[in-house]
Amino acid sequence: MKRTPNTVYPPRRERRIGIRWLRVKEESADEYRANGKTPNAQRPTPNAQRKQARFDLEERLLAFSARIIEIVDALPNTRAANHIAGQLLRCGTSPYGNHGEVEAAESRRDFIHKLRVCLKELKETRRWLRLVRCAKFLPEQKIAPALGEAEELTKIFFASIRTAERNGA
Repeated sequence: MKRTPNTVYPPRRERRIGIRWLRVKEESADEYRANGKTPNAQRPTPNAQRKQARFDLEERLLAFSARIIEIVDALPNTRAANHIAGQLLRCGTSPYGNHGEVEAAESRRDFIHKLRVCLKELKETRRWLRLVRCAKFLPEQKIAPALGEAEELTKIFFASIRTAERNGA
């Protein structure tokens, strides 16, 4: 067939060329897994190591701040509880915001300084939570998880400061 500008050709997929192509439906990785299969690149092997959960400090600080807000909202409406609520709300939500400052530090000295601010706020939060527990404003089971998380975050920031100081010297 001679090609001319006016000749109408069928679309490429409808032409018969002599080789017959098999159409394969492409499935996403999620569809493979839903059918009990895995793509070749993700095929499990017996000696494959388990994936470790990704540690995201920002998400952890966000959850901690949300927990502090819940505790503050649950405190009774008394003069003493209102005072504690204000202090706890400020210092308990501060590490989340200050962590953003840590990520944008301009120098190693600035980085360490901002880490220390987060650590100071976490220590203060821990003290106010201990006071709430001691004054019995809320049941122990409401305060214990936040108190435990405050202690863990304090240890994380302390270790981060020590590491940053050691690497900077």
